[in-house]
Amino acid sequence: MWRDHLTEIIVFSLLFLLVSAMGFVAARWRAPRDMAHLDEWGLGGRSFGGWITWFLVGGDLYTAYTFVAVPALIFGAGAAGFFAVPYTIVIYPLVFLVLCRLWSVSHRHGFVTPADFVRNRFDSPILALLIAITGIVATMPYIALQLVGIEAVLKTMGVTGDSALARHLPIIIAFAILAAYTYQSGLRAPALIAFVKDSLIYIVILVAVVYLPYKLGGWGDIFDAADAKFKASPAPGDGILLNANNQLQYVTLAFGSALALFLYPHSITGVLASKNRDVIKRNMSALPAYSLLLGLIALLGYMAIAAGVKPLPGAKAGSVDGNTVVPLLFDSQFPDWFAGVAYAAIGIGALVPAAIMSIAAANLFTRNIYKEYLKRDASPAQEANVSKITSLVVKVGAVACIVFLDPQFSIDLQLIGGVIILQTLPAVALGLYTRWFHRGALIAGWVAGMGLGMWMLYQIGNPATGKKHFAGSAFPLEKFGFDTTKTIYVGIVAVLVNLAVAALLTLVLRAAKVADGVDGTTPDDYFADEGDPRVTPGTERDADSAREPVA
Repeated sequence: MWRDHLTEIIVFSLLFLLVSAMGFVAARWRAPRDMAHLDEWGLGGRSFGGWITWFLVGGDLYTAYTFVAVPALIFGAGAAGFFAVPYTIVIYPLVFLVLCRLWSVSHRHGFVTPADFVRNRFDSPILALLIAITGIVATMPYIALQLVGIEAVLKTMGVTGDSALARHLPIIIAFAILAAYTYQSGLRAPALIAFVKDSLIYIVILVAVVYLPYKLGGWGDIFDAADAKFKASPAPGDGILLNANNQLQYVTLAFGSALALFLYPHSITGVLASKNRDVIKRNMSALPAYSLLLGLIALLGYMAIAAGVKPLPGAKAGSVDGNTVVPLLFDSQFPDWFAGVAYAAIGIGALVPAAIMSIAAANLFTRNIYKEYLKRDASPAQEANVSKITSLVVKVGAVACIVFLDPQFSIDLQLIGGVIILQTLPAVALGLYTRWFHRGALIAGWVAGMGLGMWMLYQIGNPATGKKHFAGSAFPLEKFGFDTTKTIYVGIVAVLVNLAVAALLTLVLRAAKVADGVDGTTPDDYFADEGDPRVTPGTERDADSAREPVA
């Protein structure tokens, strides 16, 4: 009953209201020139320095879902759940130089989205449209998953009822508040709130990894309890070490997830809001500190085993909600007031990335669908207004996913989202370094990669949940004719096919001398820095003129 968690509810509510107030105040933070402009509303004026960017990007990538789902996966599956730790370490060296180039060319030409860059680089509205749609589709389930984190906290505090409306009403109210201050303040709201969110998470986790091992008998006892649980399980699993069959899946999932992470539109939005290249360089060097935090968060899964945590029942009869593991751990092991702080960290940890994700999806729709196909002469104020309205629609769609779909299906959708967003790698990431790929070949590669990826995902079932299709991203190699029980991450296979098709067809199209459009960028665009003009003097094709037909 909620009365047993009154202190937790009060602490949670007070902190939640505090950050909501900060969200509304953010509209006046850093004195924007004109909020009726996408640069101001959607990118915070492109003026964020090192500290703001560090908190913003970190708050964007390490979400409420990370806080509850990674420990829950380790609680249920063991070592396989640690894939999230190496992939966040691998990614930063990979994207260090890529993001600097993307920031420079976007600063020079006024690009707001990765699809803007693709449109100008490859002179292809169709390819840009595919990139935009891919980004929106991949982002939607990610927003819905932030609601899963909030729902786990509310369920633990006993404030969700039995009916569908009673169960989801607190989430609907929370996202209505989020929608209101995001509409008013744009990217400034999550940037300001991120300071509170990350500070709370750091405090909660550092206290937990010191206090809980002391209370549970030490790390030796914690790992012994986890090992005993997995050995006693009748189902074959990894335990606290990977088994041979899952090692290929682990490596490919970690590497594929690393490649996908900074292709997501919300990740790029945080980067483009930086004021110069040095800010990005410093952040790519400092952000691995979050990976240390993630490793500590992951260990909460083993602590929950040692503490004897039993997950709450799930939505389906006979099922359990693994996402309640971490909230229940704090509820059982800490004073009520500190558990309330932990719950607030999770709840606020959902608001920051959800706001950025909805803004990023709205920017994609506005710049690459609305302005490209519906109103080419849209003014900056009209663009900003459409983006604001679209961000509201995106949030409503995310809430609808939670209300009308099984939360487990939302989790599966997020895994599918990673496979989907990887198909933008050739055009976006490689496009920053080379114009060698033919625009027609990139479109064909996208179709091939997306088609194969969807076919592979359709073949994946889960007997434990009764799902026959789209039940994960681990593809059995035996379906390709291999005599093995090993699995591989779908995204890696799909993007390799994408690249192969794009490369081969590029050779064919170039041999046939098929027209390839005009590159709207110049080599020095990729090294521009703060103080350089937004559009290079003498450049004939800026971000808007690039949308005009080529003679």
